[in-house]
Amino acid sequence: MQHDVLIDGVEADGSWLSERALQYGDGLFETIAVVDGQPRLWAAHMARLAEGCRRLRLPVPDFHNLASECRHLCAGHSRAVVKILWTAGRSERGYRRPEPLSPQRVLRRSTWPVPQPNFGWIVRQCRHRLSENPALAEIKHLNRLDQVVARTEWDDPAIDEGLMLGQDGRVVCGTMSNLFLQRGGCLATPAVDRAGVAGVVRDLVIKVAEEAGQRVSVEAVSLDEVRKADALFLTNSLIGVVRVRRYDSTDYDLSLSENAVMSQARYRCHHDLPEALGDE
Repeated sequence: MQHDVLIDGVEADGSWLSERALQYGDGLFETIAVVDGQPRLWAAHMARLAEGCRRLRLPVPDFHNLASECRHLCAGHSRAVVKILWTAGRSERGYRRPEPLSPQRVLRRSTWPVPQPNFGWIVRQCRHRLSENPALAEIKHLNRLDQVVARTEWDDPAIDEGLMLGQDGRVVCGTMSNLFLQRGGCLATPAVDRAGVAGVVRDLVIKVAEEAGQRVSVEAVSLDEVRKADALFLTNSLIGVVRVRRYDSTDYDLSLSENAVMSQARYRCHHDLPEALGDE
């Protein structure tokens, strides 16, 4: 059988090339931590996925099916990662989606390495800046080229993460994380309404603060404010809450007591009682 596709010069079946996720990044994803066989922060992940569908004008997936398939993948695994992709399915050339649209869901379980220590991360400043589009900010769409390009800027294994700026020079997030600043007894996090992702652990920190009668200030954050902070924290669904020891040439005192909100959020994202998986 003759094929009309060459991959590295070899004829191949290229039917998979019609996937819109591959052609255009037309879809969404969620990366979920699994502890003791249970996906963590499930409701928060599904809420963000639903918001992403609204923004991209995709139908919302059947969360009951996702929960059932996630249970199947997680069964018997004490520690793992489940990545959910919800895509616009397949089409031929052209940006216009086919009618009727046939979305595709893909779930993949992978290993979750032993976590790095929660304290003492080293962070650098990235030169590449985030593209800004409020319509695509906060959600986990499949176009992550800004993060990919920024991550190519270093290969030093001693550096754990890089901070990214918006087009105006404000600090927005890490390549894979959200940022929190501790200033005295107060917490702040950069706004992500123009660029960046609204992380599920970021939301958890804000929720824990509200439960404790505190307020996390969501604001524009400058590089100077980052340098002058008493403590810095990075968050995402896999690293949980980690504390920064050094940002470029600025060192932070790890002996300084951290805000109890950050300690509670660190515990709750991976060790609190798991949520029931249902029709979220």
